[in-house]
Amino acid sequence: MKILHLILLGSYTDGFSYQENLLPKYHKKAGHEVEIITSVLVRDSGGNYADYRGDLEYTDQNGIEVVRIPYRPPKKLSKIFRRYKGLYPALERAKPDIMFIHGCQFADMDIVAKYLGAHPQIRVFVDNHADLNNSARNFFSKNILHKRLWKSRARMIEPFAEKFYGVVPAREDFLKEIYGLPESKCGLLVMGVDDDEAQKALAPGVRAERRREYGASDSDFVIVTGGKIDENKPQVISLMRAVNSLPDKSVRLIVFGSVSDMLRQDFEKSLGDRVEYIGWRSSAEIYSDFAAADLVAFPGLHSVLWEQAAGMGKPCAFKRIKGFEHVDLGGNCVFFENDSEEEYTRVIALAKKNIAAMKKSAEEKGMKAFSYRETAKRAIGQNA
Repeated sequence: MKILHLILLGSYTDGFSYQENLLPKYHKKAGHEVEIITSVLVRDSGGNYADYRGDLEYTDQNGIEVVRIPYRPPKKLSKIFRRYKGLYPALERAKPDIMFIHGCQFADMDIVAKYLGAHPQIRVFVDNHADLNNSARNFFSKNILHKRLWKSRARMIEPFAEKFYGVVPAREDFLKEIYGLPESKCGLLVMGVDDDEAQKALAPGVRAERRREYGASDSDFVIVTGGKIDENKPQVISLMRAVNSLPDKSVRLIVFGSVSDMLRQDFEKSLGDRVEYIGWRSSAEIYSDFAAADLVAFPGLHSVLWEQAAGMGKPCAFKRIKGFEHVDLGGNCVFFENDSEEEYTRVIALAKKNIAAMKKSAEEKGMKAFSYRETAKRAIGQNA
């Protein structure tokens, strides 16, 4: 079966651990023929957008054919609205049996609808990563871009699509409430963990080796947090201060990721004997950092790291956000109810007290619920 992943909403970077990387990987591992059609926009090692430089057609490290198509002229305008040169011929060459469309917010959806109208036998699935926390946050974005332009694109593809997936409950609600899509066609398709990388990180010896690198003993209670630490996630600094103030000297906090210039001074002041910064980490290193943790904590906004940590079977502490509570499988996590240092110390103490029960629940439930091997099956309508 030929599965085409259409990634035209934004960037696509080889080797990353985002959903658009891992669904194709596990479709390929399941024995399908897989192709990706995507843009020439990538992210560099610092997470910033950059233009792709290289062959526009190549086979990636997973044996997947990748076809990159440039923006139509004028490039500046096409980059904003996502108009591409040569999309229809690329679709004709691909000849998919199944098309998985990553995001419906691109203007060239009319080209996709035209192609599907000529090939009605193709099964179509669409996902959505937009919600009211990361999109539609002002009048223009909500009422012009989303309720008019992107809604028209979603409705354009709706007759051909079997399912529209929100990758968290809030994003499923967004499809129904902002785009007016029928509830019967909307569902949840959670992000998760790269099973191969998780298995490597959870191998005997990795946890102990990584903790030695931190200078943490086996009796220390190690909390790991990280990601992009900027003005959208300043809570990490409050968490750092909370750990520094704890009377329990066994609690250690390991912080990874990039730190914005705006927060750097406060961030560096909040480091200490029990709070260590280990810098930017590769995807593989993040898995081993999570493996070393007793608790993984995310006091700020949602990121793909939430499901990754839960999918590794790790006890977690998350900021409670409406529409993002799908990570609670019943006993595997606790929630920060507000952003105060007092709340962080309370939740850390609660988690440490109940860590054995949390660990049991996380290992029994998390690894199955957030496995990309299983999610890849559900993505194309197969029973996991």
